[in-house]
Amino acid sequence: MYKQKLRDYFDAHMEEILKDLSEIIAIPSVATETTDVKPFGEYSKKALEWGRNKLDELGMATKNIDDYAVHGDYFSEGEPVLAVLSHLDVVPAGDGWHSDPFKLDIRDDTLYGRGTIDDKGPSVAVIWAVKAIRELDIPVNKNFRVIFGGNEENGCLDMEYYEKKVGFPEMLFTPDGSFPVLNCEKGLVHLTFSADIDDASVKSIKAGLALNAIPDRLEAEINGESILINGRSSHGSRPENGENAVTKFLEEYDGGFQKLKALGKLFPHGEYDGKSCGLGFEDKVSGRMSCALTMLNTENGKLCGGIDIRFPIDRTYAEISGIISAALENAGFTIDSCEGMEPHYVDEDSDFIKTLLRVYEDVKGEKGTCIAEGGITYVHNTKGGVAFGAEFPWENNNMHGADEHITMETFRYNLEMYANAIIELTK
Repeated sequence: MYKQKLRDYFDAHMEEILKDLSEIIAIPSVATETTDVKPFGEYSKKALEWGRNKLDELGMATKNIDDYAVHGDYFSEGEPVLAVLSHLDVVPAGDGWHSDPFKLDIRDDTLYGRGTIDDKGPSVAVIWAVKAIRELDIPVNKNFRVIFGGNEENGCLDMEYYEKKVGFPEMLFTPDGSFPVLNCEKGLVHLTFSADIDDASVKSIKAGLALNAIPDRLEAEINGESILINGRSSHGSRPENGENAVTKFLEEYDGGFQKLKALGKLFPHGEYDGKSCGLGFEDKVSGRMSCALTMLNTENGKLCGGIDIRFPIDRTYAEISGIISAALENAGFTIDSCEGMEPHYVDEDSDFIKTLLRVYEDVKGEKGTCIAEGGITYVHNTKGGVAFGAEFPWENNNMHGADEHITMETFRYNLEMYANAIIELTK
C-alpha cells in the first residue's frame, strides 16, 4: 500500500482540502420535492453542480443524470468495477448551534458544520483520495466511478432513479455509515399519526424537524402557559445518544388531554426500544431495535406525530409496522402514513469485504470486523453494497443534530481509507 506517501500528500494539501469542504458546506442543500426546481430543489442541484465540477477538475469523465445525481469515471473508457457513492444533500440545520451551520468552523481540532460527517466531509475526502491517486501517479488498472446524489436524506429517490437509468458495478461502497465495514443494516419504519384535539387547554405544540432526528426542542402553549422543553438531538437510529424533548414533555405533562397521556405510556422517556408499544426485539447479528417518537405538532385542530423505528434483520416491515400501528390505533390515533425498508445484509465472506477490512487494519493499525447498525445508509437498497466509514462506532458526531462535526483525526482517516481502498480494489 501507499500509506505513507498518501499521508504526506494529504498533510501537504490540507489547507486546500478544507477550502473545498468550506465551499460545499456553504451550500444549504436541503433537498425538497415541493419546488419549481426539479427534482430536489435549487440547492440540491447547486451541490451536484459543485460535485461535478470537482470531478471534472480531476480529469474524470463526468455525467449529470437529470439532476438526480452526477458521476465521474476515472478512465473515459471501460466499465467501472467499483463505485464509491456519497450524497451532497443534508438535513435541515435546526436550532442550538454554536456557530453558523452552513459555514465551516474549525475549533479544538474539530470541523463543525452541517454535513461535516453526513456526507459532505466524506465526499470531499473521496474527491481528494482520487486527486491524490492521480497526482501521485499511483497505478490503477481497472476503471472506477465516483457518484454523488442529491436526495439521500429524503428517501433515496435519487438512487432509485440512478439505478434504473445507469446501474451500479458489482463492488459498491459508501462513506455514509461506520468503520470498519457496515454490512448489516436494520430495517426501517417511518410512521405518522394524528388525533383530534378535544381539550381546549391545548393551544399549540411544536417539536421535531424530521422523522429521522431526535427532537432537541419542544414549544407548547397549554392553559395559557408557554412551555419550553430543551433536549439534545441525535440521529433517529441512535436515540440513546440524545435526549428526546417530546418524551421529556410527555413525562412531565399532568393536564387533561388523554391522548398526550396515552403517548406518554407508549413512549416513556428514556426507553429506546419500543417495548411499551409491544416491540423491543433484538437478534444476535443486528442487536437491539430502536423506536423513537420524533415529531409532535398541532395542526388544524389535530395532534400529529411521527415515529422512527429501526428493527433487526430477523423481523419484517409488515410485522413491525403492524405492531406499532395497532398500538397507536388502540390508543385512539389514526395512522396517516407508514413506509419503510426491509433490513439489508451482505455476507462478509467475500473478497470485496475482506479487502476493505484489510485496508482498515493497515491504515488504522487494529483488527477490523464487520458491524451492524440501525442507520440506513446510501447502499441500503442496493445489491451487495456496504458502508465503509465515515465515522467510528464509538464516536458521537451529532449527525442530524446541532453542532454536527468530525474530528480532524477522523477526517484524515477518511482521506487515507478511501484512497487506499480504491487502489486495492482496482489492482
